[in-house]
Amino acid sequence: MTQFFQVFFQECAEHLAEMERIFLSIDLQNPDAEELDAVFRAAHSIKGGAGTFGFSDMTVMTHAVETLLDNVRHGKLVLTREMVEVFLEAGDAIEMQLAGHRDGADVALAKVEEVCGKLSAIGEGGAIRCAGTAPVVSMPEPAQTGAATFYRIVFTPQANFFSRAVPMNLLFEELAGIGETTTIAHVAASDSFKKYDPERCLTSWEVWLVTERSLEDIRDFFMFFADDEELIVEVAATDIPAEGSTVTANAEPETAGPLLPDRPVAAAEGLRKGRRFSDRDELPQGTSGRKHSDAHDASSIRVGVSKVDQLINQMGELVITQAMLAQTAQRFDPVMNEDLHRGMALLERNTRDLQESVMSIRMMPLSFIFSRFPRLVHDLAAKLGKQAELKLMGEATELDKGLIEKLADPLTHLVRNSLDHGIETPVERMAAGKLPGGTVTLSAAQTGGRIVIEVSDDGAGLNRKKILKKAADKGLPVAEEMSDDEVWQLVFAPGFSTAEEVTDVSGRGVGMDVVMKNVQSMGGRVAILSGEGAGSRVVISLPLTLAILDGLSVRVGEEVFIVPLNSILESLQLGPESVNQVGGNTTVRVRDAYLPLLKVADVYGIAKAKERPEEAIVVIVDAEGEHVALLVDELLNQHQVVIKSLEANYRRVHGTAGATILGDGRVALILDVADLVHLWRKS
Repeated sequence: MTQFFQVFFQECAEHLAEMERIFLSIDLQNPDAEELDAVFRAAHSIKGGAGTFGFSDMTVMTHAVETLLDNVRHGKLVLTREMVEVFLEAGDAIEMQLAGHRDGADVALAKVEEVCGKLSAIGEGGAIRCAGTAPVVSMPEPAQTGAATFYRIVFTPQANFFSRAVPMNLLFEELAGIGETTTIAHVAASDSFKKYDPERCLTSWEVWLVTERSLEDIRDFFMFFADDEELIVEVAATDIPAEGSTVTANAEPETAGPLLPDRPVAAAEGLRKGRRFSDRDELPQGTSGRKHSDAHDASSIRVGVSKVDQLINQMGELVITQAMLAQTAQRFDPVMNEDLHRGMALLERNTRDLQESVMSIRMMPLSFIFSRFPRLVHDLAAKLGKQAELKLMGEATELDKGLIEKLADPLTHLVRNSLDHGIETPVERMAAGKLPGGTVTLSAAQTGGRIVIEVSDDGAGLNRKKILKKAADKGLPVAEEMSDDEVWQLVFAPGFSTAEEVTDVSGRGVGMDVVMKNVQSMGGRVAILSGEGAGSRVVISLPLTLAILDGLSVRVGEEVFIVPLNSILESLQLGPESVNQVGGNTTVRVRDAYLPLLKVADVYGIAKAKERPEEAIVVIVDAEGEHVALLVDELLNQHQVVIKSLEANYRRVHGTAGATILGDGRVALILDVADLVHLWRKS
């Protein structure tokens, strides 16, 4: 059974996350019945899976949670804030037990006993012992429904079922433990003995069951044995059929599975005698219990991240190879080699479609990481004695999975800082004319080829004088005439903190330093906007993906650069009358708008590049909301490029997002337009 542990661990973690999400958002005054049912089902599923695999500690704990939730669902208990807090603690305890079974981590038994004591205090009856030795529960034990029902169960596993070494006898014994059963094994005859494969499952099982359990409870018994398309559980006749009668099921004939004409009578007789039997010798030749299902459209599979990374790397190499072939094909006459050029066009289109499909595998919604912060804000606000609400916006925005995983630490630091340094206490907020409760907003949006993530709050904002004094005390170069942006950047200095004392929340000066380093390692930037008494905004700008992008190759002197296509607004040639000098800076006039002219050759010191705008090409780009004109010598081609990290292979080059390999084997730098503009303004 250990081969199924990983599936259970993953599903258990998902159920715990769902329970936590519901508890943090539930309306205590008018709890939604569907939400209560959902959290009950999550606890019930965890208990059932834990019982199946013999994790008795988790079974007892979730049984206590499930019992209380069932009482809340049926109006026997009123949901309160204190009860929700205990349920959240119970979720943490179950997660700790899960980590113990999955990773061998230590389990604080005293904490588990404490949570169990709180659960017992809420409910009725004796205390619940969760941390000590408990009997192994091999199957879920749902509540009784109160009325016996006649069920027909058809289990038709896949051909490789025997290779999973599932103990079917134990499953049938558990079913027999909740009611009277008759089990029928339908075996499809093999074509010949020579072709017979003993490891191939040719058997389907049909079970007639009389029990007081619900249909959902019965399906839970098969949770880790059968997929949805392999199982039929339906209510049959309301009474056990008598001799000579016929059992009528609620399924269509073609989906009801194989059923011999005399089998209902035998099934009824078996139920009366409380026995089960097999009819291997009585089945007609060619009978098969396998059910063909079209339910695969909604199915999914779990694939290791390493396999996805390997697929994307191979896709990148394919894009480079396609670019090399396309460049080679340009040497051949298109009239004489029409078929070659047609094939290359088809290859380019198919490569692009394949690249988009492969890249979508790695794209994940930011809700994957945003979902952990409601609990963090809830717990930390209570610890700090503050009132705070978390608002999430744009959590459906998709980002490369590799970037999402690296975002966890920076966003955690920023949210904690907003609560610790930004949001004031209720007394302070009311004295300042604000509502006692503050708001922390976590938002995400796609802007051009980048993802912009903001962490903002309506708190006290940054204190300019306090930051300057702290920076001076640490020996940092500061001056009163520094702009606000320059002062805010001081908080990213290593070891910088304005906290008066070190606590387990802040004060060590590593938070913002970690934020800056992690974001820069992803090719991103961090900016701070703040007003004293008016809150703060921390803006993180990241590339959409770290793998492949559409770009336009441009020549500057003898060098080739790639400009991301989603940053380009237009390209044009200008006359001398459109070029102006303003305060020592060159601007160009494009349809009555004056834009700063950035000469790429000057930024990177490239010789033999065109200096006069009227002799070159001007590319208008969007640098995070600001329009800038880039001066380049020539536009070359549009193509997909594979992003290669410069930092991993050389060192960081400011103004670039990496490099790529062109079709002729040359290396070209990929421009990061916003960073390039920032570098140009500093020079």
